[in-house]
Amino acid sequence: MKTIEIIVAPDGNTRVETNGFTGSDCRQASRFLLQALGQQSSEQLKPEFHQAATEQQQRASE
Repeated sequence: MKTIEIIVAPDGNTRVETNGFTGSDCRQASRFLLQALGQQSSEQLKPEFHQAATEQQQRASE
C-alpha cells in the first residue's frame, strides 16, 4: 500500500515520508506537499529508491 506521512515535530519542523513507492515515484507523489510546506532542507532516500533504479538499468542492458 502506498502512503505519504507528514510528521510535524514539536519545534515545528516537518518531515514527509513515503512508503510503498519504488524509484522516483515517491518524489512525484509527494512533490505537491513539499511545495506547500516550503523549503526542503534535506532528503534521505530509502533502499527502494535505489533498488528500482538498479532493476531498470539491468533491464535496459539485456
